[in-house]
Amino acid sequence: MNPRILGIVLALIVLILDQASKNFVVNGFNVDQWQGGPLAPFLDYALRFNRGISFSLLTQDSFTGVSLLTAFSILVSAFLLAWLWRQKSRLTGAGIGLIIGGALGNAVDRVIHGAVVDFLDLHILNQHLFVFNVADAGISVGVAILVVDGLWVERL
Repeated sequence: MNPRILGIVLALIVLILDQASKNFVVNGFNVDQWQGGPLAPFLDYALRFNRGISFSLLTQDSFTGVSLLTAFSILVSAFLLAWLWRQKSRLTGAGIGLIIGGALGNAVDRVIHGAVVDFLDLHILNQHLFVFNVADAGISVGVAILVVDGLWVERL
């Protein structure tokens, strides 16, 4: 498959899954009555509205702050789309597409909710690492693919 098409398809899949899961979490059941709970031995449901960037850094409550974070996500996505368009490697195209889908998913949240909807609480041995969403997972996997591609994949 063409790297551009692969990247666009993966971006759309991440964006759709991310928004569908967040819509279900926010509107699908009464979150006021269920404050959280286990989904797996290492994963709990824990609804959070993140007004900052990763790990709630640079928290922004003002309209200007939220608008700047949203604009930044869209600008990064545009840069990544230009990078995707020049790709000849499917692996790089896949990584870029996953990051674009995640960035746009979180940007949509900022427009709709004024914050990013996070709801998956990852923990190991009673240590809670972070609360994330499908978009964050797409970004993380995409970055990992780009690192592996850049460091260890032999160029043809």
